[in-house]
Amino acid sequence: MVLLPSLFDGLARGVSMKKGKNQNNETDGGREAAESMAKDAKKNEMMLCSSGTVNSNKSNDFASICSKRGQKGTNQDSAIVWEKFGCQEDMIFCGIFDGHGPWGHIVAKRVKKSVPASLLCNWQKALSLTSLPHQLDTEFNSTFHHFDIWKQSYLKTYADVDLELKHHPGIDAFRSGTTALTIIKQGEHLVIANVGDSRAVLATTSDDGKLVPLQLTVDFKPNIPEEAERILQCNGRVFCLRDEPGVYRVWTPNGDTPGLALSRAIGDHCVKEFGLISVPDVTQRNIINNDQFVILATDGVWDVISNEAAVEIVSSTEDREKSAKKLVQCAMRAWKYKKRGIAMDDISAICLFFHPKLSQQVNFVKASAPAKMAKLG
Repeated sequence: MVLLPSLFDGLARGVSMKKGKNQNNETDGGREAAESMAKDAKKNEMMLCSSGTVNSNKSNDFASICSKRGQKGTNQDSAIVWEKFGCQEDMIFCGIFDGHGPWGHIVAKRVKKSVPASLLCNWQKALSLTSLPHQLDTEFNSTFHHFDIWKQSYLKTYADVDLELKHHPGIDAFRSGTTALTIIKQGEHLVIANVGDSRAVLATTSDDGKLVPLQLTVDFKPNIPEEAERILQCNGRVFCLRDEPGVYRVWTPNGDTPGLALSRAIGDHCVKEFGLISVPDVTQRNIINNDQFVILATDGVWDVISNEAAVEIVSSTEDREKSAKKLVQCAMRAWKYKKRGIAMDDISAICLFFHPKLSQQVNFVKASAPAKMAKLG
């Protein structure tokens, strides 16, 4: 695992010197350095923020992105893939964001822009404050140590971005917000951070040669017992409307707002004091040879397509460049017959492949049980 804090720190100092800043402004300099990296990545076609593909020249990673507007107005989904994240050859960042509310599309775009830069800055700072102890000489302990750095960086990043939105003079995030599902692939190490109900699903080959889906994230809905308990303890309310049986929403104690069908989100500050949080669930997985690809998608996909069907659709698409588009198109068709009379949601997906092609001919089979994601810390 290659870590280059000195490169990032040097760039941060360079930005600070150009602006005449001193050491007390290193955090601002680090953020500006990260934003400068983002601009360079976009200029050099290492970043993709719309439908298309990213093909790494230095690794086997290949990403396909597609986003389609639903029938509710402006497309409030937003997605990003950043190759060579942090100027590192073996690292790639992927993120998908599903906005909601009057300013949802603005919030989603802002969070898409802010999270990668803030994460880089916080990760670099965490690296500079820690070192790998000599006693952590086993592979497990080393992995745990690096995961803890990413986890703490993610926790701070999501908190920082949420606070920035609250005080942003040009964005109203009081009754608008977004989900935020992001992953970092660093070599064979995968870190997943999730807020909201967008979902990550891994396709892996079982011992009998069949391709099975493993859900890597939790759909954070208000009726999950732990989530509902927190909301109720904060005097928030959780219930369904009569015309929406089974759709649980978060409500303020004495009002009829906002009716948010999520228990975690960035933004939506009108219910932050009533149990809604922006704290991401951060997990990890060490990628093995049997792991083929991961799908990140908004609920516009998962409301009508199962994990099993999504993996089958992507794996059966001969041209990987069209894999995300194929998944989105299948979801659009499914909306027409599964959700009759309901306006189609925005639908977005990212497919990140780990190998040049499937390492072997695999057959698809429905998983017998949901995956259990190992969590550290």
